[in-house]
Amino acid sequence: MRAFYIDSPGVTRFGTATPPEMKENEVLLKVQRVGLCGSDLNTYRGRNPLVSYPRIPGHEIAGEIVKVGTKVPGSIQPGQLVTLNPYKNCGECPACRKGRINACRNNQTMGVQREGALTEVIAVPWERIIKASVKELNHLALIEPMAVGFHAVRRGRARKTDKVIVFGCGAIGLGVIAGCVRAGAEVVAVDIVDRKLEIAHAVGAAATINSRSQDVIEFAKDYTRGDGMDLAIEAVGHPQTFVDCVDVAAPAGRVVYIGYSQAPVSYDTKKILTKELDIMGSRGALQQDFEDAVNYVEAGSYPADATITRVFDFEDADTALQLWEDDPNAVTKFIIAQPEASSRD
Repeated sequence: MRAFYIDSPGVTRFGTATPPEMKENEVLLKVQRVGLCGSDLNTYRGRNPLVSYPRIPGHEIAGEIVKVGTKVPGSIQPGQLVTLNPYKNCGECPACRKGRINACRNNQTMGVQREGALTEVIAVPWERIIKASVKELNHLALIEPMAVGFHAVRRGRARKTDKVIVFGCGAIGLGVIAGCVRAGAEVVAVDIVDRKLEIAHAVGAAATINSRSQDVIEFAKDYTRGDGMDLAIEAVGHPQTFVDCVDVAAPAGRVVYIGYSQAPVSYDTKKILTKELDIMGSRGALQQDFEDAVNYVEAGSYPADATITRVFDFEDADTALQLWEDDPNAVTKFIIAQPEASSRD
């Protein structure tokens, strides 16, 4: 079967892969859509420290079940449209023993530590399947980054009385905004691209800030009448936004970090202590986060089409990555569409 590979930084090819051998507890999925993630772009750039080459990328998946193993529950049937939780945990490390399997020290994410979904068919454990009545395949491919955002909101304990500031309006940041809106919180969205801020407003942000032209700290101070934000969530991965979260947070506030900073971050630790801030990391998502995201999209609460920048044919996956590399600010979400292909080839 055909597959798309990133062989090394900046080097891609279309090749073949061995069809998967489905186990008795697995389902066989025909891959129909794959959303490109920032981790895929960083693999292409050579900036993903977790990846090994060559690698088939892709873990934001919409697919159709074509076959089920003998130990798969009867509620899971061929013909169903699904997405999936693309992480694999060991079950034995401290995080797994605490039930926080998304933080597994031996985690293997599809398209990073193991082969991804930019191919024709994949075999996955049935427990990782998330069934959905979302009929639009492009929308179904948005669930994974939304779930990552929902998980960060859960970590931050967002609630109705909160004023929340979200740094970054990419796909994950938009998921954060949606999760905060779902919780009833009031959201301020920050980005450097006006078009992304327009999308953030459509998702439900009450106010937006272009940090290239506005002072975020002063805006937050005025917006909260000097109190500060109850919750600050970082979905950029830039040293300045890490620091800004601490600066804008209210005393006894919460800070959640999703992004990875490639450079060291320097803090005035006095602010962390005197405000007694809760500072948390957020990694991936749990099954409940995926299910919550599916329900939110199914309810029609998310302007999914507005968040999709462009859909590419499978044969143009290399072009999509290069365009994203050339102009990252212009992209919210690129999706790769797999044409109809035989799952038995």
